Amino acid sequence: MNGQLVQQWEFTGDWKPVPFSVDKDGPGWEPVYHGALTSNALYVPGFGGTLWKLDRATGAVIAHINPFATIDPNSYAVGPLSADKFGNIYYNVMQLDGSAKDPWLVDVPQSWLVKVTAADVPRAVAWSTLVPGAPAATDRCTFRYAIADLPWPVLNPDGSPAEPLTVACGSQRPPVNTAPAIGPDGTIYDISRASLNDYYGYLIAINRDLTPKWTSSMRSRFHDGCGTPFLPANGMPGGCRAGSGRVLDDSTSAPVVAPDGSIYYGAYTRYNYAQGHLMRWSSTGQYLDTAAPWGGFQFGWDTTPSIFPFTTATGAPTFAVITKENHYGDVGSYCNDAKICPPDRDATHPSYGEQYFMSSLTPDLSVNWRFQNTNPLSCTRNADGTLSCTSDHPRFFEWCVNAPAVDVSGTVFSNSEDGNLYEIDRNGNLVNTVFTQLAIGAAYTPLSIGPDGRIYTQNDGRMFVIGF
Repeated sequence: MNGQLVQQWEFTGDWKPVPFSVDKDGPGWEPVYHGALTSNALYVPGFGGTLWKLDRATGAVIAHINPFATIDPNSYAVGPLSADKFGNIYYNVMQLDGSAKDPWLVDVPQSWLVKVTAADVPRAVAWSTLVPGAPAATDRCTFRYAIADLPWPVLNPDGSPAEPLTVACGSQRPPVNTAPAIGPDGTIYDISRASLNDYYGYLIAINRDLTPKWTSSMRSRFHDGCGTPFLPANGMPGGCRAGSGRVLDDSTSAPVVAPDGSIYYGAYTRYNYAQGHLMRWSSTGQYLDTAAPWGGFQFGWDTTPSIFPFTTATGAPTFAVITKENHYGDVGSYCNDAKICPPDRDATHPSYGEQYFMSSLTPDLSVNWRFQNTNPLSCTRNADGTLSCTSDHPRFFEWCVNAPAVDVSGTVFSNSEDGNLYEIDRNGNLVNTVFTQLAIGAAYTPLSIGPDGRIYTQNDGRMFVIGF
């Protein structure tokens, strides 16, 4: 109304996030809270792993759905809700040990995948049934070398690499911030990790009847790493080891199903300047090694890629994978010790320096194009609408977004930590920018495109609706 957003209704829910963690597992950032909109209702997470069903027009409560016999205060709905084309809702629930001083230092008692039908019939399936073949909770699983033993790798007396430390794996469970994805045939794809060891992550496929379909490990998938031709070390001596996609609780990455049925997921890796890797699987669970030499695209941390389907000049159907690609600065290649892993990336590795891209990839994760952020200005919008700016980012700004938005013509919309919303055409050319409020490290929430073509985004705790 008159260019202003006007509140239509309000619902005060009872959802609680999992507690923060000071340990290696559990969230250090605020967990996400995301509902799901269907043609009939809006669903939002509730306390104890429950679900609220609300009227779209009024916000009135239609139903409070509990998949369990009781409401357990130590059970948490974790991650966004997902909806399929039939209006069924899927989400993850994790139970923590309420008797533990730090519940992230002990194993989780139980976790579930929950399905709620459009008729409000819930079913919770034990997570332990969905990841067959994973190490048992008490098994010893490879972790990493001790920080006190830097530089890595630790060497045996004969010069060969020593075995890293092992820790109890813990039970498989969902990470805190991921969302299930649903394929066109009704297959559900989700992410699982060992409760006490994030180096043991899995992509899991689940049938429509909530029985396991297949499981694929993220371990030992990559060929790059410090000391290889693809990512030379900046640590001395010997660099570090390459290897496995990690599943961190702070990551908002979620699996994405492409038009050809393949599945993409952005995993964490620390050894490549904390950039992670984007991974790809076939619809039958085979890990698809990429055309590039890395074994996974060289960025995947905290990102959920967008998909743009199109037809080639020869009439063949294909698609592009759109993702942020942050080459972080002020971080050593594989560790946080400034002497062993110098944080000035441009000085220690100038051929692979600090840069920030929005990138379009082929299905096999080769690069179509990259658009680089080259704005050095930190700006803020004053009360009178004018901008005050300071040139204080000589290496520019990272893309601060969980997932970019892509319209039917292939135009990409993404926000950056510089406070701008960027419009980039399907060939990687800048079309327009709109400054919102403040250059700030904002929440990693995805953008949305409304049915009228307007862009919905946020900055500095405010929602913006922008029509280009």
